[in-house]
Amino acid sequence: MELISQVLALEPTSEVLGKEPIVPFAILLVVILVIPIMFERLRLPGLVGLLFSGLVLGPSGWNLFQSDSPMINLLSDIGLIYLLFVAGLEVDLEQFRRQKSRAFGFASLTFTLPLVMGTLVGLILGYGWNTSILIGSLFASYTLLAYPIISRLGVVNNEAVTVTIGAKIFTDIGAVLILALCVAVADAGAFSFAKLLTLSGWLIIYSVAVVTGFDWAGKEFFKRSGDDEGNKFLFVLLSVFLAAVGAQLIGIEKIVGAFLAGFAVNEAVGEGPVKEKVVFIGSVLFIPIFFVDLGLTINLPAFVNNLDTLKLTLLMIVGLIASKLIAAFFTKLVYRYKWQEMLTIWSLSLPQVGTTLAATLVGYRAGLLPLEVLHSVIVLMVVTSTLGPLLTSRIAVGLNSATAGEPAPPLPDQNAPGTDSAFTIVVPVYNPHTEQYLIEMAALLARQSKGKIIPLAIANATAQMDAPQLEASLQRSEQLLTKATVHSRVLGVAAEPMLRIDDAFAQGISRAAREQKANLIVMGWGKRTGLRARLFGNVIDGVLWASHCPVAVTRLVESPKKIQRILVPVENLTAPTLQPVQFAQMLAEANQSHITVLNVCDRRTSSSKIAWRRSHLSLLVSKLALTNAPEIQIIAHENVAQAILQAARLYDLVVLPFIRNRTSPGGLAISDVTTQLARQLTCSIVMLGEPQRTQTTNLVMSKTVTSITSAV
Repeated sequence: MELISQVLALEPTSEVLGKEPIVPFAILLVVILVIPIMFERLRLPGLVGLLFSGLVLGPSGWNLFQSDSPMINLLSDIGLIYLLFVAGLEVDLEQFRRQKSRAFGFASLTFTLPLVMGTLVGLILGYGWNTSILIGSLFASYTLLAYPIISRLGVVNNEAVTVTIGAKIFTDIGAVLILALCVAVADAGAFSFAKLLTLSGWLIIYSVAVVTGFDWAGKEFFKRSGDDEGNKFLFVLLSVFLAAVGAQLIGIEKIVGAFLAGFAVNEAVGEGPVKEKVVFIGSVLFIPIFFVDLGLTINLPAFVNNLDTLKLTLLMIVGLIASKLIAAFFTKLVYRYKWQEMLTIWSLSLPQVGTTLAATLVGYRAGLLPLEVLHSVIVLMVVTSTLGPLLTSRIAVGLNSATAGEPAPPLPDQNAPGTDSAFTIVVPVYNPHTEQYLIEMAALLARQSKGKIIPLAIANATAQMDAPQLEASLQRSEQLLTKATVHSRVLGVAAEPMLRIDDAFAQGISRAAREQKANLIVMGWGKRTGLRARLFGNVIDGVLWASHCPVAVTRLVESPKKIQRILVPVENLTAPTLQPVQFAQMLAEANQSHITVLNVCDRRTSSSKIAWRRSHLSLLVSKLALTNAPEIQIIAHENVAQAILQAARLYDLVVLPFIRNRTSPGGLAISDVTTQLARQLTCSIVMLGEPQRTQTTNLVMSKTVTSITSAV
């Protein structure tokens, strides 16, 4: 009532908001939810929308928020720490190990040349050495903003792309360490080599202690905590804030500790639900608030009316683009890359987002960088985050991939000569209403491969093995298994029912499948989605993270025996993406069904390129050695999802890859076409999920970025 009376009394809005912290927080949530989506629909980066929101809501606009607000400062600081932590957490160690010597070579060029260029820009404009070197370090790193694009195009395994991804580990570390030294030297007052050596020594000791200590502690803790994802999640959060506090204690900027903590626990966390949840929390809340707060610091009149700022902005943009191009050119000469590969390296190393913006804000707050540099870096970010992905999407098309000419690895066939076990399909049963269709699907596949099915029921474990709840769960599971066995025998397929007591459904399913040496898991589609599933996961997520074999997630609207027309949409024209075609072929041979492989290209694609895509896709499919060659169909359309939805009206089943609602490396949340199709398709659906170790090369559906990545 007090708030209402203040509003009715026509108190200034800013005063009311200042007295009620919950109101600005609610406004921030609305901004984070709505603005990036609106900007993406206008084909502008969602990140730009967040900065624009801060500009409009801040002193240069409606003056609803102040950059010195305690609440916004706290959330923004957490977002800043989270930003650098995720940057360290998302360092691709596997890509680095694959090409570490060449990655180091490219990193040396793309770090040193922009560093020198940026330093010269600072000196030309009259800044001191410390400020100029810090400006140079802002040029040195880069953000892999186009990673979803190269994944969608299927060129991640190209050597030049792998080198660019692996080089980030050096550029990020180098940029963060230079930032730490520049800020520490500024805080220490008068410069001297003795102070510099002391600071460098402390920084080296601290870095080694964090990287080795947190890595060891993380592996030991994860080993002892078992499947408790909650404790693992808390350990990861604790590590980042402990490292940040430790950095401040020795006089180093806290974001340095956050980055090193992310790098330290990287290998311990690995690719799994814990990492997904850690990145998700920061990506949907804290990191966006950081960018809104960054928008609050923009002084629009000072930027527009200051010719020096415009001159600085132009020099920084030209200097960055030129230095990154020169670095890519020298890399081409040294490693004999093609021109297309060189331009791809250049476009991937252009975007300056996460590390650059974080270092800029820290330098501005420390008094090292003036306001005009902050303004110029923000404009630089907008230009490069738009230009880089745009160039990548144009240049990387058709880039040779290390796997492009190889046939797709077939679905495991344990019935081949020389093996001692049949093709085994595990079918978890839980819902009696969908059990029959699941067993029918598994039976068709098993009969075609001369294999067997294992109906699996999981009973939730309790502390006491004689607990009434466990007894009831066991009785229900036995009834489901009896029904499944009867269905299997009617369909003429061998069934070996299995009852398991386990703490969790997902772990029970994946463990049982591994123990039985299963070649495939066929599951029904659960209804648990949305925020709760994103935070705590669901059974399908858990099985996909842990499974050693492919997982077919089904939503069947009719009996699988009635399926006559199967649609398999693919986008990446590379062989490893054709696993769904093999799965569809197994089902088609059992039902004598017809398969159509659909590829959707841009509406502006020329007829000659469409013909090339058709012949190339036909060649790849022919290498699968399928009994009946599927029909190849190419559609030119501006919207991939709409094209597939229109085509699917004539089909009984659509086979899609299962792509999680994942976050792009270190950034804001993204959605994918698969999710949209799953909501709107009315026919039966099978989503084929690959084990985590192979998913990086099997992203076959296009992804629609709803909020630009912001960290790596």
